[in-house]
Amino acid sequence: MQVFTMEIIPVIDLMRGQVVQARFGNRQDYQAIASQLCSSSEPIAVIEALLELYPFSTIYIADIDAILGNDADFEQIVTLAERFQNITFWVDCGIKQMNHRALHYQQNIRPVIGSENMPNLTSYKAVSYGCASRHVLSLDFKNEMPLGTTELFDTAKYWPDDVICMTLNRVGSNTGADLAQIHTLQQLNAARKIPSRLFAAGGVRNIADCHTLKSQGLNGVLIASALHQKQITTADLTDFYRHIL
Repeated sequence: MQVFTMEIIPVIDLMRGQVVQARFGNRQDYQAIASQLCSSSEPIAVIEALLELYPFSTIYIADIDAILGNDADFEQIVTLAERFQNITFWVDCGIKQMNHRALHYQQNIRPVIGSENMPNLTSYKAVSYGCASRHVLSLDFKNEMPLGTTELFDTAKYWPDDVICMTLNRVGSNTGADLAQIHTLQQLNAARKIPSRLFAAGGVRNIADCHTLKSQGLNGVLIASALHQKQITTADLTDFYRHIL
């Protein structure tokens, strides 16, 4: 398995069985995606189009229905993981308790714990224990406000190996990543004996933004709109990885 010093991770938002376009974190308003990579909003077609763009090794899936507290799409996500077994899927499905079904997904699925779903540190500790160290932590922000239990934003003591700085109001905004918020988390991370790998999510516009985040010491970035709008091309990705592997 290749080890990247900076990884670009495509994002797929699932809602009512189709891929939707995320905008500003206003999930109830998401509509079927209009991608320049393919004409379909069907998940398998979208993933195949992304893999034609570049052979990504990780894909992030947000089950919007589950996050909103509606019927989750577990079966579809499992089907995708079985079909694309060479892909590691990071899956956010609104996990709130340690017996959540997502904690028992198959090997190439890693559960994402969103801070917005953690009302207190006790809840987070219980859920993270249930994940058996396989989880990714998403530190969620909206309009510069942290969402969820404050302890996760005050210290990196409880962070796992992989942590996302998720700026929801910048998702699909084409305004650039929140570098100030990222820097704050990096300062907390520096206090860890073994620092977590930090990923940025929300607002990335083009490959230049990816280079900027790499220069800031980020380990990865989650992207959707810039890929589907062809603001990042196969040539961009090939050149980017050529210089960091």
